Amino acid sequence: MVRPWPRAGLAVVLAACLLAPSSGVRGQPPAVEDYVTRQLTVAASTYLERRSEALVHRGDRERRAAPTEVLGVRISPTLVRSQERAVRELETRNRAPVEGGPAYTGARTRLDEGRAVRTGDRITLEAVEHTEMRYGSGKVTQSVRRRFEFRATGEQITMVGERVLDPGAHPVNDPLGDGR
Repeated sequence: MVRPWPRAGLAVVLAACLLAPSSGVRGQPPAVEDYVTRQLTVAASTYLERRSEALVHRGDRERRAAPTEVLGVRISPTLVRSQERAVRELETRNRAPVEGGPAYTGARTRLDEGRAVRTGDRITLEAVEHTEMRYGSGKVTQSVRRRFEFRATGEQITMVGERVLDPGAHPVNDPLGDGR
């Protein structure tokens, strides 16, 4: 025969076990498929490359419009407008590593394939941007962690935001008045 108090204690422990979430439920949100991560990385990298190229003086080149879609990933109209403002600012700012110094002659930006995580209709990509700006006989290199936000609606993915994750970082290809 089981006494009433131990039976009550056993019932409380059993109830606690049933109500506690399992470790599988509490873990990190699931990573997206590799091919989607690559697709998002290419779209985000293209977005950053355009700003780096704006720092290189190329004479009277015709300026291309900001892309509204890259590799099937749409760029939100808000980000397209923000990108256009950033490119205009970068094209008119001092395009040299130091005031009065030799101008930038080349730019190369690449984004390491990071980790993309999906939570509901949101996908977050965190990756490291590597930018190399060449000038005269030298170069400036910079690595910065960034986060890109995407919204998924059915099969359509749209980039809706991006920001620098490193506190105090000032990427050479970010506009000064961007407030990031």
